[in-house]
Amino acid sequence: MPRPKFAPERRLRVFENRVQRRIFGTKRDEVIGEWRKLHNEELNVLCSLPNIFRVTTSRGIRWAGHVASMGGRRSVYRVLVEKPEGKRPIGRPKLRREVNVMMDLQEVECGLMV
Repeated sequence: MPRPKFAPERRLRVFENRVQRRIFGTKRDEVIGEWRKLHNEELNVLCSLPNIFRVTTSRGIRWAGHVASMGGRRSVYRVLVEKPEGKRPIGRPKLRREVNVMMDLQEVECGLMV
């Protein structure tokens, strides 16, 4: 089941650019002499941060590896692996964290040791 690639990544980039524009403010154009917003490329030059989507993905994978090493008796491990009980709400079923981690690993083309 392929995950929509652009929706969450784009939302994170839009939010990050909005925060950076708020931090760095506007810039006075030297040719025209008017104030204008910074372009995305200018924001990237001013603040050379890593891609926020890759950072969150790698942290999620690292968290899953930490939880997987805990063992089956820990409650966090059960939340990661087990299926929830009871009736599901109407609509599209929510993805479990385990499925999200597997899709993240496939995106970074990491070989799975099963």
